[in-house]
Amino acid sequence: MLAGTASVDEFAGHAPTMASFDSGGCNFRDVLVFQAMFEIGIDGRQASLPPGLHPTNPPTAVFQAWHCPQSPWGPFTLAQARVGCRSGLRPRGMTQGCVVDNPEAAESLRSSWGLPVRLGEVRLDTSYHDVALEVAIDGRSAFAVHAVDPTPLGEDDVSYATTVSLAHTPRGLRLVQIDTDLAVRRAERVTLRRPSFDAAVFGVHHSVRLTHPVAASLCRGELDLHPLRYVCLPDVLAFTGTESVD
Repeated sequence: MLAGTASVDEFAGHAPTMASFDSGGCNFRDVLVFQAMFEIGIDGRQASLPPGLHPTNPPTAVFQAWHCPQSPWGPFTLAQARVGCRSGLRPRGMTQGCVVDNPEAAESLRSSWGLPVRLGEVRLDTSYHDVALEVAIDGRSAFAVHAVDPTPLGEDDVSYATTVSLAHTPRGLRLVQIDTDLAVRRAERVTLRRPSFDAAVFGVHHSVRLTHPVAASLCRGELDLHPLRYVCLPDVLAFTGTESVD
C-alpha cells in the first residue's frame, strides 16, 4: 500500500495556526465553482504527500476555484491547489496552496478551518464559450489555465472530493479534514488547454509537475462548508491516527 514519503517538516513551516476547532459552518449561495484536474509526474506521487496520506494512482493535482458573491466576510474568490490522495479509504485532496482576494475571508479560513490561505489575486472569468482562471501572489503568477467548449452536464454528474489541510491545532500538528457539500444547480464540462503553473509561488511541494490534463468542470450552486469533526496525525495512517475534535 503506497503512502506519502515527504517529511512533515516540509509542510509545517507555512501551516496555519488554529486556536480552537469551533469553526461552526458557512453557507455560500450562488457560488461559481471551477475545477481542473491534471496528472502529475510519477516522481511526485509519494514525494508530495506526508506519510499519513495515500497517493492516487495515477497521481493527480486538482485546482479548484470558488467565486462567492456573498459570505460573512463579503464577496471573495478563492483558489486551492490540492494533491490527490486518500485519507484511509476516503478520497481527498491535500490543499497545499490556497489564495484568496479578501483579507477577512483569508483570516477566518486560516484560523477556523486550517486552510493555508495567502492573500493574492484570483480571477475567474467565464463566458458562453470559455473559462479562464488566473492566480497571482505579490504580482507573481502562480497558476493560469484556459478551458473551452462548455458541454452541459446533469446536476448529478459532478462530484468533488473534499480536502485535508495541515495546520497547527490545539492538539499539535494535524491534518484537518475539511468537508464541503455542493448542491449543483447547473454544470458543464470544459476542455482544458495547457496551463501555466509555478509550484513555489503557489506553495505546492516542489515535486509536483503537471503532465496531462484529465478533466475540468464549471458549476453553479450552493456550497456548504461544514463544522470540523475530525483531525489526523500527519505521520500515521488514518486507520489509527484519526481523532474526533469533540
